[in-house]
Amino acid sequence: MTRKKFLAFTFALMLMFVYSGSALAAFTKEDNPIVPIVKNASVAVVNIDVEKVTRRSVSPFPFDDDPFFKHFFGDSFKDFNRSVPMKGRGSGFIVTKDGQILTNNHVVDNVDKITVSVLLKDGSKKTYSAKVLGNDPTYDLAVIKIEPDEDLPVLELGDSDAVEVGEWVVAIGNPFGFEHTITAGVISAKNRSIHTQEVNFDDFLQTDAAINPGNSGGPLLDMNGKVIGINTAIVPYAQGLGFAIPVNKAKEIMNDLVSFGRVKRGWLGVSIRDIDEKIARAYGVKGTEGAMINDVFKGDPADKAGIKRGDVVIEVNGTKIKDANSFVQKVRTLAPDSTAKLVVIRKGKRMTFNIKLGERPDNADGRPETAKRNNAAKSRGESDSLKEFGITRVEEINDSLRRHYKITSSTEGLVVTEVDRNSEVSSEIREGDLILEVNSHEVRTTDDLKNAVSDDEAVVLMIEREGSTFIIVISKPEIKK
Repeated sequence: MTRKKFLAFTFALMLMFVYSGSALAAFTKEDNPIVPIVKNASVAVVNIDVEKVTRRSVSPFPFDDDPFFKHFFGDSFKDFNRSVPMKGRGSGFIVTKDGQILTNNHVVDNVDKITVSVLLKDGSKKTYSAKVLGNDPTYDLAVIKIEPDEDLPVLELGDSDAVEVGEWVVAIGNPFGFEHTITAGVISAKNRSIHTQEVNFDDFLQTDAAINPGNSGGPLLDMNGKVIGINTAIVPYAQGLGFAIPVNKAKEIMNDLVSFGRVKRGWLGVSIRDIDEKIARAYGVKGTEGAMINDVFKGDPADKAGIKRGDVVIEVNGTKIKDANSFVQKVRTLAPDSTAKLVVIRKGKRMTFNIKLGERPDNADGRPETAKRNNAAKSRGESDSLKEFGITRVEEINDSLRRHYKITSSTEGLVVTEVDRNSEVSSEIREGDLILEVNSHEVRTTDDLKNAVSDDEAVVLMIEREGSTFIIVISKPEIKK
C-alpha cells in the first residue's frame, strides 16, 4: 500500500469513528423500543407463590417401610409423620380488570395455597390470595382469580399465528424469585414439539429470550407490547432454548376455563396413528399424509357415523390432515355438538362423513372401555404363515382360547399363541393378541392368513388387545452375510 493510499484509508477510518460516536451519543433510552414496553407491561405481570403441604416421615424406626415390621406395628408409623410445607414460584399476567390471571397449569396445579404479588404504579407491591377458576392440563394453562380493591391494568392479547421467526420479543417473569426480570430475544422457531413425562405439546414458540425456573406462566411480548405467548418450558442443559405456548391457544379455551373450570372439547371416539409407506401400500393410500384410524370406540360418534378401523382421515372441516398430530390438534379446536366433516380413504375409495361430536370424557386416554361381548367362534386350526416374522403360531379362535387368553370380545380373528422370544416382533406382539387384518384384508381362518401374507419383507397387522385395536408393521429379520 502506498503512503498516499494509507493516509486516505486512515482518514476514512477517522471519519467512520467520528460518525459512529456521534450516532451513539445521539441514541437515547427514548429510542429503545423495549423501555416503553416494560413500563407499560410490568404492572400487569404478577408473581405467584404457591405452597403445598406434604407429610414427611420422621419415624425413629429405620425399617418403617419393611412389610415385616408393618405386620407387627401396623399403621403406627403414621404417628411419626409431620406436615412439611413445600413452596414454589411462578409468574402470570392480568387479563381482566377484576383480577383474572393467566398462568401455567403446572404452576398452580394441586397446591394448597396461592399468593399473588401485584406491582403498583408507585413501585410498591400488594399481595392477594388467589383461587383457581379453571385449568387445562392439555395445554398447561390455568386461570386464577384475585379480588382487587380497584380495577387492575391488563395486558392485551396479540395474534400468535401472525408471529414470524426472527421477530424481537420480551419476556417478563419471576425467575428464581428475582421479581419482574426482563429479558429480550427473538422468536427462534415455531411449531416446536416437546414430549416428556411432564409436557406433551406440539405447537410451542421457541425463543432465545432467557427463560428460567420461575418464568413459567409469564408473558412473551411482541414489540407492540401484546402477549403472543405464555412462557412455559426450558431445556435445562442448554442455553437460549425457551418455549412458550402460543397465546391463540389460550384465547380458544379461556372462556371455558372461567365458565366451567375446564375445557369442553369435542369427542369423536377414535384412536389413531401415523402412516408410513408400508401401511399406505397395504391400505391403498397414495402417499403418507393423513391419520389412520386404529380403533373406533363402540357407541361413540365416529362409530355411529360409520367410521371404521383402517380408514385414513385426510381432511377435517376442509383442513388437510398431514399426520396423527395435526388430526388431534384440529379435533381439539372443535366444540361438543358441533359437526366435523371428515374426508377419509377406505380401501382406496374417497368417502365423506358428517359427524356430530360428543363431549370428550374427563378420563379419555385414547382407549375405550373393554366391552362385554358373548358370541363365540366355531372354527379351529393353526398356522405358521407368520413364522418368518417371529410369530411362530396363530390359531383360529375358539371357546377354549377365549377362556385361556381372557378374550371377551366377540370379534372374529386369529389368536397369536406363540411368539419367538428372540425376535424383534416379541417387543410388540404378545401371546393372546387377536389379529383382525393382515395387509388390510380381514382374516378369520388360517387360509385367509395364508392368502393375505404376500412375499413382501413386511406385513401390516391390525391387532386387538384388551378391547383396543392398533396397527403395526412387522418385518422379516435381516439375514446377516
